[in-house]
Amino acid sequence: MPPTAPTPGHRGPARRLLRDLEHPGQLFQHLGPNWYATVMGTAIVANAGATLPLHIAGLHTFAICVWAFSLLLLVLVLTARGIHLVRHRNQARAHLFDPAVAPFYGCPPMALLAVGAGTALVGKSVLGTNAALAIDWVLWGAGTVLGLLVAVALPYLMITKHDLAPGTTTTTLLLPIVAPMVSAATGPFLIPHLPPGQPRETMLLGCYAMFGLSLLATMVILPGVWSRLIYHKVGPLLMTPTLWLVLGPLGQSTTAVNSLGDSCCGATDKRLEDGLQVFAVIYGVPVMGFAFLWLALAAAVTLQAFLNHMPFAMTWWSFTFPVGTCVTGIAGLARHTGLKVYIWLAVLLYLLLLATWLITATRTLLGVLRGTLFLPPHMAQAHRDHP
Repeated sequence: MPPTAPTPGHRGPARRLLRDLEHPGQLFQHLGPNWYATVMGTAIVANAGATLPLHIAGLHTFAICVWAFSLLLLVLVLTARGIHLVRHRNQARAHLFDPAVAPFYGCPPMALLAVGAGTALVGKSVLGTNAALAIDWVLWGAGTVLGLLVAVALPYLMITKHDLAPGTTTTTLLLPIVAPMVSAATGPFLIPHLPPGQPRETMLLGCYAMFGLSLLATMVILPGVWSRLIYHKVGPLLMTPTLWLVLGPLGQSTTAVNSLGDSCCGATDKRLEDGLQVFAVIYGVPVMGFAFLWLALAAAVTLQAFLNHMPFAMTWWSFTFPVGTCVTGIAGLARHTGLKVYIWLAVLLYLLLLATWLITATRTLLGVLRGTLFLPPHMAQAHRDHP
């Protein structure tokens, strides 16, 4: 009797690792830019832990370990994406012109910036201040240039190439235009290390310009997002976590104004310094109020999705980085107001961030080991339906 042919997705006991792939070479074929979200979501755990306005024993050591892991992840994802771009150029081009995938090109610059910020915050304990600053300058410079390029290129493609219908505005469209806000929030770590005078003030105001660029673009997109949610609902269960992406520009912008307020001393004249520090509170308090409104709404919709058996997908990483930016934003308000309520809110949100990161990272690792996450979407769905 001839041997029975293997069924799709089953490779027998000979290969348990990546068993859902037809062959190991398929590993890089469909590797999209969304994989940088794993780097962002991991780095923000370290960064948020380092900025918590409360001393917790062992937290600094934990932040160092997570930062080192995020640096390793960045190297791995950069390498894997490089292989993808070389071996599968047609697929990479298809990603760029796919309106569902293209917005995730906002993730690579944010990954660079998040790891760079972590290097300046906690990496210096391992590498030394000079080496940490050198790495941060490289990552911040590369992330900023790439982020500004993406912030222009992706809207250009939406206007000229992508086939978008009315009512299709999703929260993922925020990704390309949030990267400059991350630059604005992480640039202040470098301002004190510039020569006094024109260099510091140029960096300071340049960060405020990127803050404004990203904020105004966000204000253009959010009404479309709200309209789509009201009239067309969230869509597939797998897209539910992307509701949390709205927290990104809210938390990151609050982080930016507070960090810039801290770093403006010595970078500009005293009168402007006082105004910028006041602006950090005047802007941050109401924006974080809206962030908590959105957090409650997103949590309620997500709970309903879980009750409806929402399966795991890479979109779950949306639970991490946006929440982390709210932690750093609230921590900044705690520094500038001295209110204990902000301290405890930051701690509670950090606990939420830790829980979502641990769950999402574990599920991602399992998907990587099986190879399911490297399949194209329709095949990955088939494996979820028939594990």
